[in-house]
Amino acid sequence: MTDRERLRTTFGEDAARYHRARPTYPAELFSQLSGPRILEIGPGTGQATLPLTQLGDVTAVELSPELAALARSHAPAAHVVVADFDEWPLPAEPFDLVVSATAFHWLDPATRMARCAAALRPGGALAVISTHHVAGGTEQFFVDVQEIYERWDPATPPNLRQSRADEIPREFDESDLFGEPEFHRYVWEQTYDTEAYADLLLTYSNHIALPARDQLIADIRRLVDTRYGGRVTKAYMTQLAVARVRTSGSSAP
Repeated sequence: MTDRERLRTTFGEDAARYHRARPTYPAELFSQLSGPRILEIGPGTGQATLPLTQLGDVTAVELSPELAALARSHAPAAHVVVADFDEWPLPAEPFDLVVSATAFHWLDPATRMARCAAALRPGGALAVISTHHVAGGTEQFFVDVQEIYERWDPATPPNLRQSRADEIPREFDESDLFGEPEFHRYVWEQTYDTEAYADLLLTYSNHIALPARDQLIADIRRLVDTRYGGRVTKAYMTQLAVARVRTSGSSAP
């Protein structure tokens, strides 16, 4: 089993924590999308699913039964299917929009673009939403916490620092099946108390799978409490990349 295959199964270990701790997405992002027939890949507990149901009929394919159960309750208008999208039989009727929010990187890179293209009607759109941790917020905290990561996670690069939002590359899988993507970016911040920040960290696959997870989280809690008064602010950059599937017979430039 590859790291990708192993880590993508960790999120359902505490679905309730995932639902309460994971941030939602900027509301204005969804104004760039339209239905009416929408496929969502990897909805988690429905953070993007609920606003997508305001755009059209949503079918959401989720790998984890535990996450899917919460997605159904959070976005009851959506049809949530428990399946691995890499193997899920595509419906005969194509979709107008395929969306994957902070989940596209968990799909098989060898087949994900072709499967998304096959799921879309001619001219339909693929929307990939990614979340990036960027410089900002309580900046000194993210300098100080690096020492803790270096202590408990041997894979941590020394002196790692967060990049500015404008330094994050605009990435989208190259594929002759799609036209040039359009990019939309949203930079925002969220403040966490100590327990909420620890909760958030414990929804990240690399933290969940870390052997020294408990020691890492305990030291981070102590740092937030003793040096930062029990509150830290984190900066995010949410990127939306949208590309339209080419009509049959067209070719890449």
